[in-house]
Amino acid sequence: MGYNLRMRRISFQNDGYYHIYNRGLEGRSLFLNTRDYERFASGLYYFNDINFIPDIYHCLDRPQVQGLTLEESDNRRELVDITAWCLVPTHYHLVLRQKIEDGVTKFMRRLGTGYTMYVNQKYERSGHIFHGSFQGRFINKDRYLQHVIRYVHLNPLDLYDAAWRTGKTKDLEASKKFVLEYPWSSLGDYIGSERLPQLLSSVRREVVSHGPHEYAEFLWEWLTAGVPTDPLVSRIFQGQTLD
Repeated sequence: MGYNLRMRRISFQNDGYYHIYNRGLEGRSLFLNTRDYERFASGLYYFNDINFIPDIYHCLDRPQVQGLTLEESDNRRELVDITAWCLVPTHYHLVLRQKIEDGVTKFMRRLGTGYTMYVNQKYERSGHIFHGSFQGRFINKDRYLQHVIRYVHLNPLDLYDAAWRTGKTKDLEASKKFVLEYPWSSLGDYIGSERLPQLLSSVRREVVSHGPHEYAEFLWEWLTAGVPTDPLVSRIFQGQTLD
């Protein structure tokens, strides 16, 4: 199964893990400012509820997400477990576990449609903003899952020093600082500095059993020793670079 298969060719199974990603049409930026990131991050929470019905595409103009108290509901029923996420200007990465039948497809359809409508209305444009349907791959090994999560959390380093992919980071400490302070990923929730913990499922404690310090050390391995030639790791990097 190739890495760039579109969603219509993936059979999503309950309890299965999937690396989901997409980029802006023609390489354009999906997120132009803080509010755009906040709007997409809000969608990760509110669209992940089968009971969230009223005007789901327009009613997410809520307070700033970075200071947001997401409105929890006793009737909340999630479509997917969000295990990890990252947003960078031109694309996004999600690691999802399907919880109910067609959960991934329903969630991604809501998320994509909702954000497209927001962008078109805000920037007075029309048409598609994504490069086709979202793409993804089934994660069939526990070790592979941990590698994918690490890749997702390190992905923002492309904005600072793309040499991290070769294990030749120019300034290790500066690179660590950059990725630790990057606001639009779930890394903080893995290392103890919670940012938007409501977005993540508690399942992350099962798939990454490291404590905060141990997880940080696990993360930095690729920056200090280089990305290994392990076939599982190679599959993450080959054919899915979204720059």
